[in-house]
Amino acid sequence: MFDKILIANRGEIALRVIRACREMGIHSVAVHSTADADAMHVRMADEAICIGPPPSPDSYLSIPAIISACEITGAQAIHPGYGFLSENANFVQIVEDHDLTFIGPTAEHIRVMGDKITAKDTMKKLDVPCVPGSDGGVPDLDTAKKVAADIGFPVIIKATAGGGGRGMKLAETAEDLESAFFTARAEGKAAFGNDEVYIEKYLGRPRHIEIQVFGDGKGNAIHLGERDCSLQRRHQKVFEEAPGPAIDAETRARIGKVCADAVAQINYIGAGTIEFLYEDGEFYFIEMNTRLQVEHPVTEAIFGVDLVREQIRVAAGLPMSFGQDDLTINGHSIEVRINAEKLPNFSPCPGRITQYHAPGGLGVRMDSALYDGYSIPPYYDSLIGKLIVHGRDRPEALARLNRALGELIVDGIDTTIPLFSALLAEKDIHTGDYNIHWLEKWLAENVG
Repeated sequence: MFDKILIANRGEIALRVIRACREMGIHSVAVHSTADADAMHVRMADEAICIGPPPSPDSYLSIPAIISACEITGAQAIHPGYGFLSENANFVQIVEDHDLTFIGPTAEHIRVMGDKITAKDTMKKLDVPCVPGSDGGVPDLDTAKKVAADIGFPVIIKATAGGGGRGMKLAETAEDLESAFFTARAEGKAAFGNDEVYIEKYLGRPRHIEIQVFGDGKGNAIHLGERDCSLQRRHQKVFEEAPGPAIDAETRARIGKVCADAVAQINYIGAGTIEFLYEDGEFYFIEMNTRLQVEHPVTEAIFGVDLVREQIRVAAGLPMSFGQDDLTINGHSIEVRINAEKLPNFSPCPGRITQYHAPGGLGVRMDSALYDGYSIPPYYDSLIGKLIVHGRDRPEALARLNRALGELIVDGIDTTIPLFSALLAEKDIHTGDYNIHWLEKWLAENVG
């Protein structure tokens, strides 16, 4: 087992890893920019080291700075959290070249799954169901027209290297195709330095269902059920729950086995999430995230496992501490993402926290790096906390979420807390009758 782990991240996820390290008796090292000198993860770690000025490229995305921090502190392994360098295959290779351990999958697995066309081709070969679409990239408009005609409209054009909703354009009719094609290419080039795009069938009312998988890198893998992440704004998740209200036990076991078998075949190591669109009883693969997800706590809640601890264990060469037969779902869990954003436009709202009070009580967990007097810097993602609740069933989880939102105090800035209080008044939220388009439509009708 490792003696010292460096966490190449900030905020609540850095705290999450620090806590797992402390429970395992492992010394933790926090890295931080000058803007984060007073951040909670810096205060909580056993050791901290500054790696640069506020801009991410000069600090949290600076590979030389992070490797140097390992050498200075004597850290043997790096946990990337999510975001930043967590899915950067080049970073993983450099970590390994310096005789350090990356707590996550191999560079090759990250590389394969990071390219959406290659990922789709790989999943097809592993018998994972995929969305009908082009076989690889679409080089020009004439090819795009032929592919779209074969699939049938509406279609969605996606940047090969895309993510977070960037480089994605909908073409509802043939007349929309030219504009959507060139816009998606331009966005892909601007955001990712790659203008290659591919085309998929656009599903009208799908849910976003993702399967949590975990492998030991030696051909053994398990799944930990699904999460429903259908409530999204601009392709960004805001409300996640497990198990999914639309998935029954038989369906869960079927798609879970498909996913576990797939990652076992490629000797995948660590945590991963296979994401699908789900409509009319069918699953369609869209991407695989080769890292810990923001919404991992809801899976931990219903299975009673520590996914970060498991990541560290398998990275150190130890076996997983549980098998598929050991996993039984207990109750229901929901997570809402609290962002420092001003409604109705969701514009970033950095600033000083004048008062912070985390909710508590049975079945309530608050993952946040906030504290009274903390100044949220303007340089990073607006996520400032995750409120997670767990109940014996979905109605109890929703009731606990409503109570916890009423207890949560974040003064001094605007946040998205009022959004979730408003959503809990909606019948569709209580019945679970929503899809990936529901929230955008609701926001257009109710916020603004």
